Amino acid sequence: MNVSSRETTHSVTHFILLGFPSSPEVQLLYFGLFSAAYILTLMGNTAIVCAVRWDQRLHTPMYIFLGNFSFLEICYVTTTVPNMLANFLSSSKSISFVSCFVQFYFFFSFGCDEGFYLCIMAFDRYLAICHPLHYSRIMTKELYTGLVIFGWSCGFILFVTPVVLISRLPFCNPNIIDHFICDPVPLMMLSCSEDTTTQLIYSTFNAVFMTGSFLFILCSYALVILAVVRMPSAASKRKAFSTCASHLAVVILFFGSVMVMYVSPGSGHPVKEQKIVTLFYSVITPLCNPLIYSLRNNEMKAALRKVFWAEISVLKT
Repeated sequence: MNVSSRETTHSVTHFILLGFPSSPEVQLLYFGLFSAAYILTLMGNTAIVCAVRWDQRLHTPMYIFLGNFSFLEICYVTTTVPNMLANFLSSSKSISFVSCFVQFYFFFSFGCDEGFYLCIMAFDRYLAICHPLHYSRIMTKELYTGLVIFGWSCGFILFVTPVVLISRLPFCNPNIIDHFICDPVPLMMLSCSEDTTTQLIYSTFNAVFMTGSFLFILCSYALVILAVVRMPSAASKRKAFSTCASHLAVVILFFGSVMVMYVSPGSGHPVKEQKIVTLFYSVITPLCNPLIYSLRNNEMKAALRKVFWAEISVLKT
């Protein structure tokens, strides 16, 4: 049994990512649209990273976390979108077995890190608004540096187990994935044998991580909102609500779409629905995040203006 499983696994050397089947003309249209979205995502998030790096006023924990989150978004979209763009122009649309699981590992590791960073940012806002007098004493350089490292490393550690378990499943023909990324759900559906243990472990992992993270964030912001309501100053209320509203918008966009897909992979979502939801959190959300975080934040808008004026000055010279 072990020998045959091993042979079956190695009989598949590559997968076919169908993506969005359509005529060549429509494929070119998709290529143009997603190229524009990818470039805008890179520009928006890079602008935030540069603003946080260059503006001394933004060298505070809140903006340091935001800068890291934006850089994480750049890494997140780059794991999938370039390959998706190449597939729009390709006739074979193939991806090797190893490349597929490498993409799977990095995409979901970065996605997991995004969830942790949203938790860290919620914790930071909780401390700043609910315990303002003790904030500087608690949120020391050592603590926020540790939180930055924690946010980047956890996803890479946690996702080793799901990737190893799914990659060891026996795969055989057909090797066609009706998706535009190497998603674990259709990958498990391609397995020659139904491994309920792997599905259960994967579902439990996702449910614990997503539900736990989401509840932590909701509890943090519930306490923040209670503290804001008690503030005597209307200006302070507006500033606090403005910051929290942008954070909560990103949380709802990210966790809302992700939880639909991955808490119960065995529920059998329609293929078209899977693609649309995945497209939403893998392309649309990273594109919207820079706008959400900058439009309602005067300090960030001022820093971004300085970045853009500096770039224009360089181009003119």
